[in-house]
Amino acid sequence: MSVDPRVSIHPDSSVLMAAIAARLITKLVDVQDKFGEATVVLTGGTVGIGTLKAVADSPAAPAVDWSKVNFWWGDERFLPGGDPDRNTTQAFEALLSHIPVDPERIHAPGSADEFGGPEEAADDYARRLREAAAAEHAADMSDDRPEEPAALPRLDVVLLGVGPDAHIASLFPEQAGVREKERTVVGVRNSPKPPPLRVSLTLPAINTASEVWMVVAGEDKAGAVGLALAGANPVQVPAAGPRGTSRTLWLIDENAASRVPQQLVRKDAAGA
Repeated sequence: MSVDPRVSIHPDSSVLMAAIAARLITKLVDVQDKFGEATVVLTGGTVGIGTLKAVADSPAAPAVDWSKVNFWWGDERFLPGGDPDRNTTQAFEALLSHIPVDPERIHAPGSADEFGGPEEAADDYARRLREAAAAEHAADMSDDRPEEPAALPRLDVVLLGVGPDAHIASLFPEQAGVREKERTVVGVRNSPKPPPLRVSLTLPAINTASEVWMVVAGEDKAGAVGLALAGANPVQVPAAGPRGTSRTLWLIDENAASRVPQQLVRKDAAGA
């Protein structure tokens, strides 16, 4: 069952990214202690990529067994592989090329030189998620294992940035992607933010995660953050839609927090 979001406010973006990195390292260690491996869904953007660099720079990073971390992405720009604007390219530069990852655990969405359109790449990504879920199901020897595998593997942490228009991943206000109820992944053809072609997880997929962390910095995001935390309709304000099954965290800087409802600030600004 999803829970109400909690808000943790940090003085500026550099402090914020270091704090998210420390929190992520701790979370991955805890999950690995419990399950033997951990799964994180990465995001792009200034805060998302800056956080990955902060993880790489952290003296605590070796505490994580990076060979047993599964990496997925919440969305990707449908561009050729290796394009500098792809979230996966930036993630490799910031973190993945600096840690001992298992290449088979890195699940990048398909690129424009692999597929003819974003819909094909989305179908492929959904298939790979199903396969990972099936493998996880087969390895689960617990008494409460469900009879059938889910459409998604266990997602321990989903990181999401927020745009000034309140978009998350590549789910934009009023567009088909944010209205999707059934599919786990969609192709996007009319993104108002370049490039227009993208691949994105849907809200139903995101909301299977144990924890969703909304990571946001900047005064230009304050309106979107305020609307989302005030309980706006996700069709108009996609950032209002994500809810982790055990925890939803808004990890933001003071500039992004200027329009956060005061009752949330008083209750949760100190963190955890």
